[in-house]
Parts: sequence; structure tokens; C-alpha cells
Amino acid sequence: MNRPTALIADDEDGMRQQLRSRLLDAWPELDIIAEAANGIEAVALAGQHQPDIVFLDIRMPGLSGIEAARMLFNRCHLVFITAYDQYAIEAFEQGALDYLLKPVGGERLKTTCARLQARIGQRPSDIERQLTALLSHHSKPAAKPDYLRWIQAVVGANLRMISTREVLFFQADEKYTRVQTEQSEVLIRKTLKELADELDPDEFWRIHRSTLVRVDAIQEVTRDLRGRQMVRIRNHPALLEVSRGHSHLFQQM
Repeated sequence: MNRPTALIADDEDGMRQQLRSRLLDAWPELDIIAEAANGIEAVALAGQHQPDIVFLDIRMPGLSGIEAARMLFNRCHLVFITAYDQYAIEAFEQGALDYLLKPVGGERLKTTCARLQARIGQRPSDIERQLTALLSHHSKPAAKPDYLRWIQAVVGANLRMISTREVLFFQADEKYTRVQTEQSEVLIRKTLKELADELDPDEFWRIHRSTLVRVDAIQEVTRDLRGRQMVRIRNHPALLEVSRGHSHLFQQM
């Protein structure tokens, strides 16, 4: 009997590597025969390799995962990968669709693999109506943007996923950005400007050109002997300077 085959489509290389590794553990018999970095590439590679299963990140350049799925649903079984619960849950509730939430792993992955194993050899379900509804919902302007919720950091040979809820502050460090949590610090290659654009401005404030701080991690704001505003972080010894250009954030001082 031929081994089942799959294609992984995600625009983040680290997430593709993570999913490949987790699938190898959860379903050793599954062959990952191709990887795609965007929706257009996913459709092209699926046509070339004819996989049994395609794992599709919902948010990809070129074609979104939902748009790519509309071109693939009658040829293979589909699984959406997403960091955004509202899309994942809506897709899952349709019954014929399945999903994985980032970071991928745990019982959810085992459940998905079991469902897929039961479907291998069966004709893919006709889910055009569900995909059309999802695409319509996905295309509507969101009342609130989908902000970055997970930070990916390479630590040695491993990819570490850090929830933004754990982050106390970000600080520019030459070509890198320092990510500080209560337990540890790591360096990532994403710039502070990129982070400022992707993080929820109600949760993270830029207090200096080199510093982003989580608002609810601020214990107090004081002034030093030179009159500079300094932010003290809860459960951490750091004192972070507030630049003059950002002093308006603490107008009462």
C-alpha cells in the first residue's frame, strides 16, 4: 500500500520546518513531498505532485490559503493552519474542513492526523460552499486588525514560539532585537520597526526609538537625577528610558 503524501504551504520557513517535524512524530508514515511559500506556489506544486493532503496557512501572499483551497478542494484533503482563532473555528465548524492552530502540536495535531487517516482513500468532500462563505468572511475588513501574537526565535537548533503575552519588552540590539520575558531573553532578526507595525498598539508602547514595552508590564514610571523618565518593569530589574519624543505617553509626570 502506498504511503500517504502531503504538501505544506506556509510563507514562514520556520513554521514549515516545525510542522514537518511535528507531523513526523505524530504520523511517521506520512510523506511530505513538497513545501510552498505562498498560495500560488501551493496550487502549482499540488498540480505537479498530486498529494493526498495539503496543509494551507490561511494568510499567505499571492493567494490566501482559502483562495488556494478553492482550486484544490476536489483534488485532495485540506487542513488550514492559522494563528487566528476566528477563521480556524469557523472552518472547523463546517465539519468537512479541519485546522491546526499555531504553534502546531499537542492533542489537536493528533486528532487531525487521526481524522485524515480515516479519510485517506476516500474522495475529498465537496466543500465549495463552505470555502466561498469563508472567503467572503475573510475578505471583509476586520473591525480590529489581526495583530502579531507569536514571536518565533531560533534557539540553537530549535524554533521557540513565544506568546506576546509573555513578553515584557523588546529592545533593539545592533542587527537583532532582544525579546525579554520574565524567564529569559532571546534575540530575533525582526526589526523593532517591523514589530511596532505588527503588534497591538494598545498592548505595546514605543517609549524610545530602541524600545517597545508591554503596557501591563509597567510597574511605575519615575524620574532619575537628570530628569529623564524611566520605566520600571514588573518582575524584572530593568529600568527603561523614555525618550523626549515619547514622554507624552506619561503626561501626568
